[in-house]
Amino acid sequence: MTAPHAANAPRLEADWLVAASTQSVFKALERGGFRARAVGGSVRNALLKLPVSDIDLATDAPPDDVLRLAAAAGFKIIPTGLAHGTVTVIAQSQPFEITTLRRDVATDGRHAEVAFTTDWVADARRRDFTINALYCDADGTIFDPLGGVQDLDPVRIRFIGDARRRIEEDYLRILRFFRFTAVYTAGGVVDADGLAACTALRDGLARISGERIQAELLKLLVAPHAGAVTAALVASGVLRALVDAEPHASDLARLIAIEERLGLTPDPVRRLAALAVVTSTDASALDRRLKLSAKDRGRLNCSAAHAGELSPQLDERQLRVCAYRWGMPSYEDAALHGWARSGAGVDDAGWFGVASLASRFTPPEFPISGRDLVALGYPAGPGVGETLERLEAGWIAGGFQLDRNELIALARAALPPVQS
Repeated sequence: MTAPHAANAPRLEADWLVAASTQSVFKALERGGFRARAVGGSVRNALLKLPVSDIDLATDAPPDDVLRLAAAAGFKIIPTGLAHGTVTVIAQSQPFEITTLRRDVATDGRHAEVAFTTDWVADARRRDFTINALYCDADGTIFDPLGGVQDLDPVRIRFIGDARRRIEEDYLRILRFFRFTAVYTAGGVVDADGLAACTALRDGLARISGERIQAELLKLLVAPHAGAVTAALVASGVLRALVDAEPHASDLARLIAIEERLGLTPDPVRRLAALAVVTSTDASALDRRLKLSAKDRGRLNCSAAHAGELSPQLDERQLRVCAYRWGMPSYEDAALHGWARSGAGVDDAGWFGVASLASRFTPPEFPISGRDLVALGYPAGPGVGETLERLEAGWIAGGFQLDRNELIALARAALPPVQS
């Protein structure tokens, strides 16, 4: 099945391929005397019977001809990356990224200087993995110059040609190797040759921006086989090459099992916390390297601060106070993180009680504010805040039962006398 048009090669059947929008783009390029093929993820996923989101096309048409033919067909045109031969066209509301066939002239470990070509095999050889070097004609005929089809059953994430050379062209491919393994392989089985190359060249990840590292790592952490592949990521030393934090693959594995037991949607930031955050220093190290958003940074800091404060030994009142003080989203992060760190099993009744608080309690809002106290006659200043704190403490101690009128009455009773 490695030949470009082997007799036993599969023929792709997919709704997106036969759609009028897709066929119109093929025809627009063919009318100019050029060839176009779908390539990469859309072909790979269609052959695996998985959802397809983006449709990329490769063509032997130079970029200027792509622009000309797209305009003639009436498509909306977005010059996405014209210098690298990429044009996005919108046909019947469907975007298509069209890239002229390329070969690498020079690489620096992240970016490539390319030259356009009409050689389909040369274009395939510059790609990362064999299953990403699959092409498909408009009629569904598969073009497979590098043996990608044979790596689909079972799925094997295999670098094209020499793994070290592919990585040295772009060190981000190390993380893509682990992510694709976690997404596509059965059980997260890591290709030995690829793993050896990634391990040997892991220090090259220092050249990759934090934003790109973050994007790949967070996608990996919610992949179907994240637990098994992350264990390999840790064992290979690749994770330590990414961030200066002690990895905890076993905590992540427990968190994944807990999420599955509770029917929770995988959460990448929560899983990142379980993998690499115990203290605020760990959270800061991740933030420095991964360039996290303020929201995600806050979540990691909350996990670091609060995961160790929760346990099944706390009573219901104490748990509700924590949820009120931190907010329920932060409480849930801390509860799941704490459960994973504790080593308790997924059926632990005590930890289930801690983690399921949201099903029986919604943190209320404190019913009064400083404006209410000023309206009662409290002089503006620090005394207002101090009184509010005392009233809130009593409201919390009473199980959040006092209503607004009762709190106003207590505030009125504590109103300091007017100075004559």
